[in-house]
Amino acid sequence: MIDLVARFVDPLALGLVVGGSLLAGAIPGAGGDTLRALAALRPLFAARPARDGEVADRAVRRIERLSEYKGLFCADRVASPGDFVHRAACRLADDESAEAFSLWAREGIEDRSARHAGAIGVWRRIADAAPSMGMIGTVIGLVAMFAQMNDPAAMGPAMAIAMLTTLYGLILAFAIAGPVVARLEQLSDAELAWQRRAVARLEALARAEEEALTDWRDRRVRRAG
Repeated sequence: MIDLVARFVDPLALGLVVGGSLLAGAIPGAGGDTLRALAALRPLFAARPARDGEVADRAVRRIERLSEYKGLFCADRVASPGDFVHRAACRLADDESAEAFSLWAREGIEDRSARHAGAIGVWRRIADAAPSMGMIGTVIGLVAMFAQMNDPAAMGPAMAIAMLTTLYGLILAFAIAGPVVARLEQLSDAELAWQRRAVARLEALARAEEEALTDWRDRRVRRAG
C-alpha cells in the first residue's frame, strides 16, 4: 500500500504545479490580498454566518428598545459579541446625523466586500492556473522523456513527471482551490447580507430619531413665536 501511494508522490512535479499556481495566484494581486487569502483558510469551516446574523439581529433589537426611552446616544452601551455591530453602535451614538452614519456604513461594507473579493480572487487565479501548470509540467516531462530515448531506464521518471503534473493540476484546481473559492463566496455573501440588514435597521432608527428631534425643535420654535 505504501509503495502504491509513493508512486503518486513526486516532489519535483508537486513543487512545479503548486509553486507555479501559488505564484500565478499571488503576483497579480496586492500583497494584502495574498495574506487575506491565506488567513481565510482558518474560518473556512469554522465560520457560521447564519449564527452571526442571529446574534447581530438580537443586538440590533436591544439597541432599538434602548433608543425608545434613552435615545441613540446610549446605543454604544448595548453589549454585542459581534465586532461589526459594536462598532456600528458606537458610530451611531457618536455621529451627528443619520447621513453621516449611512456614509460610514456604506463605505465600511464596500471596503469589506472588496477585501473579500481580493482574497477570493487569489484562490480563483490558483484554480485557473493549476491545470495550465500541470500541462506545462507534462510538456517538460515529455521533453525529458524524448531526450532519454536511448536510455529506457531514464524514461520512467520523466514519464512520471509528465503524468503526475497533470494529475496534481487537476486535483489542485477542482478538489482544493475550486471548492475553497465556492465556500469563501458563500461565506462572503452570507456575511455581507446580515451586515447590510443590520445597517439598514440602524439607519432607519437614526433617521427616525433625527426626524423626531427636528419635529420637537420645530414645535419649540412655533411655541416661542
